[in-house]
Parts: sequence; C-alpha cells; structure tokens
Amino acid sequence: MARGADGDVVTIRSEYGVSETLDRLSLLITAKGLRVFARINHATAAAEARLKLRPTEQLVFGHPEKRTLLMQERQIVGLDLPVRALAWRDEAGRVWLSHRRVASIASWHGLAGAADAVKAIDENLAMLCAAAANGKSTVPVA
Repeated sequence: MARGADGDVVTIRSEYGVSETLDRLSLLITAKGLRVFARINHATAAAEARLKLRPTEQLVFGHPEKRTLLMQERQIVGLDLPVRALAWRDEAGRVWLSHRRVASIASWHGLAGAADAVKAIDENLAMLCAAAANGKSTVPVA
C-alpha cells in the first residue's frame, strides 16, 4: 500500500513486531553489503520526555558509494539521504513499515542524471522492506 499525497511514501504491513521488523531489516541490509548508520527508538525518546508514543523505530541505512554518486550531482540531497525506514504500530495494534521512495527524493532535489541508480535503489529498498516485513526473503534472517 502506498500512502502520501503523491505516493512518495510506501507503507506495507508487517507480520512482526516493531523491533523485530527492524531487526530483520537490519540483518537483510548488512547481508546485502549495505551499512546501518543509526537506529532510533522514538517511543523511548518520547518516554524520556514523559510523553506517550506507540512503538515507533527508525533505521537509517544505505550504501555510501551510491549515496555519494547522488550527492556528487547535487550535494544538498544529503539532507534526505541516507535512506530511512520507519516501523510503527497503529492504534489497532497492526505494525507497518514505511519508507520514502528515492525517486521522490531525487525529483525533489532535481536529480536528472541519476535515473538508473535511483530506480535500482528503489527496487532494492522495496525488496528488502518486503522481505523484512513478510518473511519472503532468499537472505537468511537468523
């Protein structure tokens, strides 16, 4: 399911909990040779501020070489890269995994010469997120 005014955000249902979804995604990412830069637990941060938030965690990841190629065309794209995925639980208890399409980031920043790279990144991102959320993967996830 794609959500967002212009379909720039992809959201899929996960069969796993928030933390397990991102654990699975992290394993798949590293198995593909990508790098995890950060993991942010927004619910924990909210609790530290004495606020409530349903489980919500974010993974920041990517391939330094691919990101650099995009930044060489327009350096300010670094505001939106590396890629992020957000696992979150809704009010009904369902878990979702969301990410922004890299094509929308490229469009926003006016990247004209990176269409093939952007398409490949989006395809890999969709495959990794689907495998993490639904267990359909050829890469072992422990």
